[in-house]
Amino acid sequence: MRAMQLVEQNGVLVASDIPVPEPHAHQILIRVKACGVCRTDLHVVDGELHGGKMPIVPGHEIVGTVEAAGSEVDSVTKGQRVGVPWLGSTCGRCDYCRSGCENLCDSARFTGFNIDGGYAEFAVADARFCFPLPDEFDDAHAAPLLCAGLIGYRSLVKAGDAMRLGIYGFGAAAHIVAQLAVYQSREVYAFTRPGDGPGQEFALELGATWAGDSTEQPPVPLEAAIIFAPVGALVPAALRAVAKGGRVVCAGIHMSDIPSFPYHILWGERQVLSVANLTRSDGEQFFALAARAGVRTEIETLPLAAANEALARLKQGDVRGAFVLRPFESGD
Repeated sequence: MRAMQLVEQNGVLVASDIPVPEPHAHQILIRVKACGVCRTDLHVVDGELHGGKMPIVPGHEIVGTVEAAGSEVDSVTKGQRVGVPWLGSTCGRCDYCRSGCENLCDSARFTGFNIDGGYAEFAVADARFCFPLPDEFDDAHAAPLLCAGLIGYRSLVKAGDAMRLGIYGFGAAAHIVAQLAVYQSREVYAFTRPGDGPGQEFALELGATWAGDSTEQPPVPLEAAIIFAPVGALVPAALRAVAKGGRVVCAGIHMSDIPSFPYHILWGERQVLSVANLTRSDGEQFFALAARAGVRTEIETLPLAAANEALARLKQGDVRGAFVLRPFESGD
């Protein structure tokens, strides 16, 4: 099968012909119909995340159909459509797993990092960690929901009941979260890279109350803020924007160092917390909510061979919503 493979962490994927993987006992073989391009993929390719498999096929926003199943799989049928997220497997035995915090399992394995992912024509995944997808979303538009949507949803839950919500970095996850927040009657205040007029217009189109540069203060104190951009300097900026008792949620898997800041911007029972990975329960809740809320993902589809182009443009911020790779798209 064709795959875009990372053979060394130098920021470049190599077009490769590799064997179609065979599913083990709890796994399914999936014909990949669409795979979203996530910023986490960029961190993997650029070597900012360590400990993964090498070589690796990135991609953890996979939508496809079941081609075959392992001997222990009885939850899916051939031809069924499934979604494959970042969380690929856990031990199921540790304190984290037993307490509902499987996202923190020390033995967790991740799609496109420890397990070959969806930048390929076929992929294998543990059937117990795959999701059925709502019919409201076609393959390509469903793909960003598998990480941008899931992590965004977990971040929104961590923000609590805040009605004035700031979002720093208006990319794939933010454009989904903003729609959920508006559906929940929250006010959204969107912060983009300085001078990113199109990004600010996009946020306003999706129902944001206000949009501006990340260097600006919002017109009113926020009750919570979610930071999707991997920029540590945004943490003190967000702390200055939230009122006493407010929360700043760091949603990325990687962030540049947070600079020192004066204690008084944290004082007043403000909180800084992070979001790590996802749970299967997050997925069950999120997909139902996304369907009810009428979430629409803004995407640009590209053939599999254009994966490097998609990653480069993502790094530059040259995307409205999310990129989605189509392995079987004609002309690839």
